Amino acid sequence: MNKFEQLGLNESLLLAIKDLGFENPSEVQEKAIPVLLEKDTDLVALAQTGTGKTAAFGFPLIQKIDAEDRSTQALILSPTRELCLQITNEIKQYSKYVKGINTVAVYGGASITEQARDIKRGAQIIVATPGRMQDMINRGLVNIKNINYCILDEADEMLNMGFYEDIVSILSDTPDDKNTWLFSATMPAEVARIAKKFMHDPAEVTVGTKNSGSATVSHEFYCVNARDRYEALKRLADANPDIFSVVFCRTKRDTQAVAEKLIEDGYSAAALHGDLSQAQRDGVMKSFRGRQIQMLVATDVAARGIDVENITHVVNYQLPDEIETYNHRSGRTGRAGKLGTSIVIITKSELRKISSIERIIQQKFQEKTIPSGIEICEIQLLHLANKIKDTEVDHEIDSYLPAINEVLDGLSKEELIKKMVSVEFNRFINYYKKKRDLSGEKGERSERSSEPREIRAGDPVRYFVNIGSRDDFDWMQLKDFLKETLDLGRDDVFKVDVKEGFSFFNTDGEHTDKVMSVLNGFDLNGRRINVEISKNDGGSRERRDHNGRSGGGERRGGFGGRREGDRNSAPRSGGFGPRTNRSDAPRREGGFSSDRPAREGGFKSSAPRREPGSAQREGSPAPRRSEGSSDRPASRSFDAAKSRRPRRS
Repeated sequence: MNKFEQLGLNESLLLAIKDLGFENPSEVQEKAIPVLLEKDTDLVALAQTGTGKTAAFGFPLIQKIDAEDRSTQALILSPTRELCLQITNEIKQYSKYVKGINTVAVYGGASITEQARDIKRGAQIIVATPGRMQDMINRGLVNIKNINYCILDEADEMLNMGFYEDIVSILSDTPDDKNTWLFSATMPAEVARIAKKFMHDPAEVTVGTKNSGSATVSHEFYCVNARDRYEALKRLADANPDIFSVVFCRTKRDTQAVAEKLIEDGYSAAALHGDLSQAQRDGVMKSFRGRQIQMLVATDVAARGIDVENITHVVNYQLPDEIETYNHRSGRTGRAGKLGTSIVIITKSELRKISSIERIIQQKFQEKTIPSGIEICEIQLLHLANKIKDTEVDHEIDSYLPAINEVLDGLSKEELIKKMVSVEFNRFINYYKKKRDLSGEKGERSERSSEPREIRAGDPVRYFVNIGSRDDFDWMQLKDFLKETLDLGRDDVFKVDVKEGFSFFNTDGEHTDKVMSVLNGFDLNGRRINVEISKNDGGSRERRDHNGRSGGGERRGGFGGRREGDRNSAPRSGGFGPRTNRSDAPRREGGFSSDRPAREGGFKSSAPRREPGSAQREGSPAPRRSEGSSDRPASRSFDAAKSRRPRRS
């Protein structure tokens, strides 16, 4: 008996499930579906990316929809275009045996008038991105005042992308008596605030430990010099010949640059970011799903729609600004019970982030060194031998065998093997034997910091703290918060310098122990505060009464801080596929080369580099915040910060 039958699903859904080949429900499906079918209720479900959340809300939603009523009955909000389209396609597959149900996708980058026309024809279910949905509401193109169900999918990521105001506005346009189902991988303060404001006594479903990482994903980090970051990426790819991966960068510019370097060096790679048109994005994803692309270089925003099976590795070329985002990244691999690997490439100044991530995902990282050229050559040589062994013979060559045998006459079996392997391998090993070892930059945790300088009572000490303007602090509000929390006098906190995602401040050395003990781990409405002594010493005490605009500089490598200077730092050459020039570069094993014809939406290594912002979007004007077009999280707010009024001096 199929276990889905025990969840209370009707026959039409069970037929679709059988067609899809689903046998056993995932944990979140097993917990959520009976609750949603049993009664009309609000629901908060916490489960990691890739655990089957779409089916968990999709099956009960379809069963509850009145197919004979053509009016809009349900709204599903998702963070990106890709995820919006993915959910729409899955809902259509689930409802294939339910006559009359129509599902329409609403997202930026496509014609808003055509989407409005599709809804007007009758769409019981709308799947939308927040920006485009708000735009349609403002234009009077859609009516959601009478819907029965509202689903927030990947709620934490929507809020992280800055859609809080849009979501609040959209939900305010829906009836109070609707059912709201909130699905999220993590539960930050803003998600909790949405739940409190718009949900009534919601049922709760949690899969695994709250905010923890998947048990099927192993975590590794490699410590290198900043200038070697790109070279390290190539060597890790060469050391994993069957790699099928997503490579994450922080910005669109870095994403495009890394993808172009990889293509020029012979790897089968492509970029996915907000500056691509919808046709280009669709083309890239089609090639990636077909495994024509082995290394997809993406921003966090663009990757939210990636739901591709059998991804072997997630590579963090740069760590995200927000630690929680790492969980979303690593969730791209290790799905459906299969094992996956999450790789982090970092510099020594970023090592402290590893411990922060370990606390979030409740798993330990394994520190590894970048493989040497000799190690990579050995891996690739054995991979080539296995590939030769497993190759199926095409008997079309039989007619040519007499001529081939004549050419190779006189060679022993051993000589023939050596020559055959050398055809593919000589240029590869010649490249790596000339390259220096990258493993010299050790990152042992015992070596993370040098002996701290002696702090004397009268010396000013400068601190880094991981809260800033996105938490609704300006310099005066942050100063007040620090004074009240630390129980210090007005002049004991000075040189407060507030950035978007972090800040700096000074105290006298006599207060250092109190600052470190009280603030580290302090909970600010669900957000854990982290304080460190800045490498930039305290500096002068001038204007210490309230000067929050001076001094400090930025912390290198910090979450939300300045990125390492790795741009244009690595040579464009590498191993199987990395090329020093077109005539003598070794071909990358794995079967792909940049000499292939350009793919749809694709990239050619000879194409001029496109600057971010140069691509034009298709369709009608973008909504006021176009999903996928910006890769920086917008500001977020916290109750404690908002309730604190600036003190006038």
